[in-house]
Amino acid sequence: MPRQLVLPEALDATDFRLLNEWQRDFPLVSRPFARIAEEVGDSEEAVLAAYREMMGQGLVSRVGAVFAPRRLGASALAALAAPSERLEEVAARVSRDPSINHNYQREHRYNLWFVVTAASRAHLDEVVAGIERDTGCAVIVLPLEEEFHIDLGFDLKAGAQGRRAHGATSSGEPIAIANGDDGCKLPAVERQLITALQGGLVLEPRPFERLAATVGLDETAVIDRIEGWLNDGLIRRFGVVVRHHELGLEANAMCVWDVPDDQVSALGRQLAREAAVTLCYRRSRVQPDWPYNLFCMIHGSAREEVLAAREELGARLGLDRHPHEVLFSCKRFKQTGARYLGAKDLVDV
Repeated sequence: MPRQLVLPEALDATDFRLLNEWQRDFPLVSRPFARIAEEVGDSEEAVLAAYREMMGQGLVSRVGAVFAPRRLGASALAALAAPSERLEEVAARVSRDPSINHNYQREHRYNLWFVVTAASRAHLDEVVAGIERDTGCAVIVLPLEEEFHIDLGFDLKAGAQGRRAHGATSSGEPIAIANGDDGCKLPAVERQLITALQGGLVLEPRPFERLAATVGLDETAVIDRIEGWLNDGLIRRFGVVVRHHELGLEANAMCVWDVPDDQVSALGRQLAREAAVTLCYRRSRVQPDWPYNLFCMIHGSAREEVLAAREELGARLGLDRHPHEVLFSCKRFKQTGARYLGAKDLVDV
């Protein structure tokens, strides 16, 4: 039976705050859910029960870290053109690989889009080669080159004209992306901690203590490392990771443009400042099949809302003088947190 959407206005005031306000700036203290409970005027156990219920309903993916792309290893957006009669079969094969964290059908000749994350570029290439071998479909791989605005969450109060996380801002300054080809260079104990963090915190009163026990550190050391990674940018944000579709943001469009290379950074900075834009980045072209290098995502409750926001931005910023396309999502096959590291990646360096 399809999961019923829970629109933000249908949530009670406390649940709404639990979803919206701690997508970022999650308390990095021994008893974080007790600190949140103080803020919302409830008990620690009630807050934990609410998050467990939201996770069970699919509204929350996890509570934990969102790592910066390619700081730990290699990652890329990839796509293939599956024959329509084999789409489900091909999508199932793609989703089966643990290196795939997002897998969507989109309205395009390239109808299956997925994100590959791996400990190194060599491992990423192996994943792609395996998909091509098993499906008979050629894969285009589009590595991230510059990020302008990435994964600061969703403001559930706003429509497509203002979809930013509570308190989140974007300077629009481009960040060049390290290639990640050689894999993670962190000490083994830190890689063990990252591996444990990838699945999110255990929902219990002292989650950092539990996390520390799994890697042989003490609770204070774990919290200090997470704070350090946040300050360093290795962790993009730490908090509640919501599932936008289950929360009524059913429409999402990947908007792409073919912008001259000497203009793409300036236009990317402009686009990233727009409140309607939830993600914005530059990716490699794959000529002649994929000529586009500037990407953004716009999410909303309805297709018309998203299209209106895209058309307004394209006209006002002069983006639509360049070749462009809009790829709406049709079906979600997989959505999980990125997993860069596994047990085999924990040997010391």
